[in-house]
Amino acid sequence: MADLTVADEVWARQSEWSQAANRMKASIDRARTTILILTVGGAVLATAAAAVASSAPWAGSMLAMASAVSVGLVAVLRPRTTGPVLHRWTRARAVAEALKSEVYLYLARSGGFAGSDRHTRLAGTTDEVLRDAADLLPQTVGITAVRRELPAVTDAISYFPVRVDSQLNGFYRLRAHAIQQRLTLFRRLEVLLSLAGVVLAAFAAAYPQAGVGPWVAVVTTATAAVATHVAAGRYDYQLVEYLRTADELSRILRDATHATSTDVLDELVQRAERIISIQNQGWMAKLSRTPEAEATGS
Repeated sequence: MADLTVADEVWARQSEWSQAANRMKASIDRARTTILILTVGGAVLATAAAAVASSAPWAGSMLAMASAVSVGLVAVLRPRTTGPVLHRWTRARAVAEALKSEVYLYLARSGGFAGSDRHTRLAGTTDEVLRDAADLLPQTVGITAVRRELPAVTDAISYFPVRVDSQLNGFYRLRAHAIQQRLTLFRRLEVLLSLAGVVLAAFAAAYPQAGVGPWVAVVTTATAAVATHVAAGRYDYQLVEYLRTADELSRILRDATHATSTDVLDELVQRAERIISIQNQGWMAKLSRTPEAEATGS
């Protein structure tokens, strides 16, 4: 019973940290989306202000003011999507994933959790993870652990359908599909904006009196804003990583099906957790750095 009490407690803490990381990521995503909208909106408003300034000075002034506010809000929001904010989010997610991995290894009686002292080991490894993240505890304030049963894992054999198969088909492949759809949407939007820019530029050259020239810059700004949004989300990188990890986990499932000894199964359990951990560490390190920082090598 003591074993289960320790595991239940760690599982509850994992829920708290996972919710905290989700909340932090949602805040970052909202800020990024808002920045995209404000950037494009600011360009539209500035161009519209110039277009109506001579015929309707009051309207032009109001539009110019709204454009300035949009640009100012972008500057206010940008720090919420970069630097320390990204670092805190990835660390919180790392804590949640580390606790999850420890619980699964514990339940499978693998990776140092095979002995009678496994509950003590679980408590010790959990304490170490949480001590390293003590400065992030304010992020968990107000969060209550979701009541969940422990995963139905009792040994190495039951580990694979519960942990590996669920990660493979219930997370990595689903996430890869979702990211692919999002990438396709943004790529199509970039193409449409680029085509619109070409058409507007040609029209402006042929009919300069129409006054559409300034709108070419708006379309160019919108195209750049979409490209920046995609780069900040690291969608291309995430897609490759999710597909690669899914491929490796599928091979582990295949090998586990043909395993003939408990030692082989135990090694496969630890291998699966290493693969998941390496993938998590890789994308967290990647996503915690801004594109600008990567470009300068800082």
